[in-house]
Amino acid sequence: MEFSRRQVLGGAVAAIGAAVVAGAPAEMEAQRAAAPRKQRPADEPFGYCLNTSTIRGNNLDIVAEVEAIAKAGYDGIEPWITELDAYTAKGGSLKDLGKRIADAGLVVENAIAFNSWLSDDETTRAAGMEKIKVDMDKVAQIGGTRIATPPGGGRGAATAPVSLDNAAAYYRAALELGQTMGVTPLCELWSSHPVLGPLSHGAYVSIQTGRADASLLLDVIHLYRAGTAFESLDQINGGALHVLHVNDYPQAPDPKKITDGQRVYPGDGLAPYGTIVRALRDNGFRGVLSLELFNRDYWQKSADENLKTGLEKIREQVQKALA
Repeated sequence: MEFSRRQVLGGAVAAIGAAVVAGAPAEMEAQRAAAPRKQRPADEPFGYCLNTSTIRGNNLDIVAEVEAIAKAGYDGIEPWITELDAYTAKGGSLKDLGKRIADAGLVVENAIAFNSWLSDDETTRAAGMEKIKVDMDKVAQIGGTRIATPPGGGRGAATAPVSLDNAAAYYRAALELGQTMGVTPLCELWSSHPVLGPLSHGAYVSIQTGRADASLLLDVIHLYRAGTAFESLDQINGGALHVLHVNDYPQAPDPKKITDGQRVYPGDGLAPYGTIVRALRDNGFRGVLSLELFNRDYWQKSADENLKTGLEKIREQVQKALA
């Protein structure tokens, strides 16, 4: 993606990471326990989540987004840290927001953030780790247990390549920090990144951390743009995955030139959802499929219509694949 985030996978040999780890404040754990996962139908092994970028163009605040997402029937929400900051800047309480989310029957599956953790420059990396810590606290306050840790600091940020072994060491440090905060960082793969782009690189970094809670954040369009064969998902331990960003892409002479704005609903493009869904089901993935789009045409619709259509499209692909 050009300026956003994405991707979820855990080490190919890693066990399922604990949803709540030692060290999280008791008050936050109680809040998380108040929002149990919904019972899933037997024919739907995955949960359904909404990344709020999908309705960004409707200019709703986070409270209105929560209401709309719950009304549409999603199980979870994946907010952006910038939205949490906008909410508190207007006097909102993150703990109150967490209660609103839980009362709406939603789970905070992950939160989208940017920082400079993947750097060989110690000063830059230290600043990135401090930002992760601050953002983890925000996520914990709304009842979340995961935060995206992408390889770039955001739009236009410099991301000088590091070695895969260094990337593993830096990600391990983020995981260790997350253990003290009760929030697990998910190592995102961005197709445009020189190091953490291909799935094979992400798998190496995840395994090389030596930690069972290591988990990558995968994204359908990023896998495609990075040249990763979707059949390779069969090699991944799905039990270590928590979130997969779902979307679809159009035909293009050069996949790398497909932009985030061209993302479409699952099933409306060329992504082989039969292969993707069956691989996830068979390798033990029982996390959530989170719809992440940046399509300005969809923003011309009402948020309710966009959300309803998106959920119907995802479910259709899952049911078709598993029929």
